[in-house]
Amino acid sequence: MVFSSLPFLFVFLPVFFLLYGVAPRRWKNALLFAGSLAFYAYGAVETPLYILLLLLTILVNWRVGLRLAPGRPRRKLWLVLGVAYDFFWLLLFKYAGFFFDNGAALWNLATGDAVSRSWSLILPIGISFYTFQIVSYLVDVYRETVPPERSLVTLGAYLCMFPQLIAGPIVQYNQVSRELRRRTTSLARMDEGLRIFVLGLGSKVLLANLIGGLWNDVQAVGYDSISTPLAWMAAAAYSFQLYFDFYGYSLMAVGLGRIMGFDLPENFRQPYQSVSMTEFWRRWHITLGAWFREYVYIPLGGNRRGGLRTLRNLLVVWLLTGFWHGASWNFVLWGLFLFLIMVIERAGLRRFLESHRLVGHAYMLLLIPLSWMLFAITDFPQLGLFFSRLVGLNGGFFGPFRGDFVGYLKDYGLLLGLGLLFCTPLPGKLWQKIQKTPLSAVILLAIFWGAVYCLYRGLNDPFLYFRF
Repeated sequence: MVFSSLPFLFVFLPVFFLLYGVAPRRWKNALLFAGSLAFYAYGAVETPLYILLLLLTILVNWRVGLRLAPGRPRRKLWLVLGVAYDFFWLLLFKYAGFFFDNGAALWNLATGDAVSRSWSLILPIGISFYTFQIVSYLVDVYRETVPPERSLVTLGAYLCMFPQLIAGPIVQYNQVSRELRRRTTSLARMDEGLRIFVLGLGSKVLLANLIGGLWNDVQAVGYDSISTPLAWMAAAAYSFQLYFDFYGYSLMAVGLGRIMGFDLPENFRQPYQSVSMTEFWRRWHITLGAWFREYVYIPLGGNRRGGLRTLRNLLVVWLLTGFWHGASWNFVLWGLFLFLIMVIERAGLRRFLESHRLVGHAYMLLLIPLSWMLFAITDFPQLGLFFSRLVGLNGGFFGPFRGDFVGYLKDYGLLLGLGLLFCTPLPGKLWQKIQKTPLSAVILLAIFWGAVYCLYRGLNDPFLYFRF
């Protein structure tokens, strides 16, 4: 079940919030836990063992967390065992096939023996997100920055909270621990949460899905049959699709959390307004960046041990960031590319870009779609072919497909313009002026029913970050 689906909007959501609204305060965590498991089970109906895996993860980490309480013996050993347990499942389901296939390829190359390279496991929904979340809980308990959670149900509600279970934001326990104990629900918070949710729904269904149609069309045509202008249009379309898809999900998660009394952390802060890649990654997927900073970069020494070690720490963080997104060499290349760009920016380019913001915006206008193409295209020959189109090789400018972009511009030009507009601060500033007026209610109703119509017509795609 996904947020942008009719069963969620008209069955799960009304039933859950009706029960949640009438439940006594002491039962709300139990209801949130049970409702979140039902939400997860709907999506994992064909792989019911993954529901048991999630329950086992909660149980094991609850027990390990209690062992990490201050004064308990062998706390470091229990931390290592708990973190190893959590990462074992992530490595098994997400990365074992990658290592097996590459190992088999190397063996074939070295020996000439034919080794089968078929390894495929269905990735449990949300495992990358909830693994990072529960590991942060164990580390924080070990550091004594949060107390161990003694209620299994409360820990389950924290980890399984359905608004952020399958695609974030990655919520650290200390960000919601107080609200898990005592939270406030009110009509004002419900109104605010519903407004945020509808804006997120519109971002996903009316922007991401529709703009993404151009990227889907170009993939169907084939990269060898497109012109250079169309290649750049497709790269821009994917960049907008990815942003509004993930931003829309995050907004919906924050809105649902607000209704239930939780203030989930912000995950995006107008990243496409950045003037450097360093600034971009402080605005994009903020909770993932915070996780790597808190649990990888700083423990490695951060920037406190000299320039070479700082570069090493950055390299580790960005390679892991790339690999977290997927078990494929293109993600490793993507992470390495980001590392190299940020090293160049640290050497002085960033200061220049920040003092010449127009140049910085032009720089990012070029760099953002290029970086996302490394992210989007997993097949290296196809990636090379697409980049050859971007630079006009093999007839990209003047070949037989040179006029193909005109038709696509007629179909998608307005959507691309809207995508660019909604990446700027202007819509947000206008919304701030009218959000307390009746006009805002009219706009929200139009967004909601427009999204429902698109969903009814089948104009929907899965959230892109579900595959991570």
